[in-house]
Amino acid sequence: MRKQIQWLGILSIFLMGACQSVDRLTQFNMDYESSVTVSSGMSINLPFDMMTPDVTTNSESEFKVNNTRKDLIEEIRLTSMKMQITSPSSADFSFMKSIHIYLDAEDLGETEIAYLDDIPASPGRQLTLETTSADVQEYIKRDSFTLRVEAVTRKIPAQDVDIDIDSRFWVNARILGI
Repeated sequence: MRKQIQWLGILSIFLMGACQSVDRLTQFNMDYESSVTVSSGMSINLPFDMMTPDVTTNSESEFKVNNTRKDLIEEIRLTSMKMQITSPSSADFSFMKSIHIYLDAEDLGETEIAYLDDIPASPGRQLTLETTSADVQEYIKRDSFTLRVEAVTRKIPAQDVDIDIDSRFWVNARILGI
């Protein structure tokens, strides 16, 4: 009886480890890039909006490469969002006071996915935003989505500022219905 209990204990530890291994096989990242331009003609201390061009998701092919399908997705969350100034070379984010980013797709309402309030006066040319815990699977499953960038400036930039936005989404899915 004692040996059976020991074997049951060993078996349960093995099965828990196997389940965690399977979970890792059903999780992957999807990366997207977009860009916006901040116009030099905006106002100070008032929110303004910028829309990115449509971002093609290619979700069907991403899911297929990761041995899953749209109907097997359990959750998709934004895990990181970075903004990088690409031009002019002399610009930095010191003109920004706060920024909020919303995800939008056809027939879905907007949802906030990232933000940064109280941006330091000398932040440099790159910002790493805080992410929300929103499950955005319905947006990423679509053929495309857009980002709406809502920003407040502390000063007017001397020139238009081009910004690249890099987003990483974490996907949790069931492999082939398991």
